[in-house]
Amino acid sequence: MVSEGRPATLQGIAEQLGLHVSTVSRVLNGPAGERGRAASGATADRIRTLARELGYRPNPHATSLRTRRSNLIGVLFPRLSEIVVATIYEGVEEEAARHGLSTFVTNTHDDPGTQRERLTMVLGRRVDGVIIGDAHLDGAALRDPALRAVPFVLVNRRAAHARDATDLTAVTCDDHLGGRLVAEHLLALGHRDVAVIAGEAFASTGADRTAGFVERYREAGLPLPAYRVRQCRFDTRGGREAATDLLRGTDRPTALFAVNDFAAIGAMGAARDLGLRVGQDLALAGFNDTPLAAELPIPLTSVRSPMAEQGRRAVRQLLRLIAGQPAASERLRPVLVPRASTGQPIGPGLG
Repeated sequence: MVSEGRPATLQGIAEQLGLHVSTVSRVLNGPAGERGRAASGATADRIRTLARELGYRPNPHATSLRTRRSNLIGVLFPRLSEIVVATIYEGVEEEAARHGLSTFVTNTHDDPGTQRERLTMVLGRRVDGVIIGDAHLDGAALRDPALRAVPFVLVNRRAAHARDATDLTAVTCDDHLGGRLVAEHLLALGHRDVAVIAGEAFASTGADRTAGFVERYREAGLPLPAYRVRQCRFDTRGGREAATDLLRGTDRPTALFAVNDFAAIGAMGAARDLGLRVGQDLALAGFNDTPLAAELPIPLTSVRSPMAEQGRRAVRQLLRLIAGQPAASERLRPVLVPRASTGQPIGPGLG
């Protein structure tokens, strides 16, 4: 029997149930994939029920020493305060917990120096693997030699120029396709004169969405001049500044594509200040379909990206690497959600 007032132990649970302690340990503390095979269903249920009744809690330190696994995943993101990032992290945390893993996240603010410092800190925690959501296209932070010994997966962004970039596993939205979907929509509405609020040049999200959009317009015989593509921060202020520059000239475009919803919201403010009515004088589309998009005074046309699913799949791919199995990059399909901000056709469809 387990003494009242003393912590429940594996040995005590095993004695009460007449089982070997190794069986109890495998059911309660074994790797997620092995717990179902450690004992019959009825026996496993008896073990878990008694463990709950006794208030058993596993000792992470002891488990780590025994398995040489920390059951801990480190996660790097630019800013967890951003709703897209937070939603992806929810998927990461949910999937990790399903496999008996814990996660911890650190913000890097997309600053290369901070990225290196935070990566060193994460690796110092003896994590089993790392999920990196702040990758830059140049892959600079990914060249850290310490990463060679730790499995890692990119999420939301890919790296184009890192060493052996073709071998890096990345789970992203198909951002290039998303940009093409917006172009198809605006072409169908008759928009010939368009512009892009393209986000930060270092992030594959903005670069790929812009590339897909520009490519589709070029295919339609309407190549965008360089001045119609404006880089900016991924926030409302950046979107407002870029849209103001694009709209205040005499040859203003009839439609704008902002590569994320918050930049699009900033563009709405710029249009209002210039006396333009979104959905009438100006068509506007965003990207990610954040919850706010549908609730704006003028609901925003946006591309719905599978944000939480990216996080879940990134964990699954990381677990394959941790287990010594091959992993594969995934590009998840986006969906265009048309709303009032792109308005009615202004002419015959193009393209």
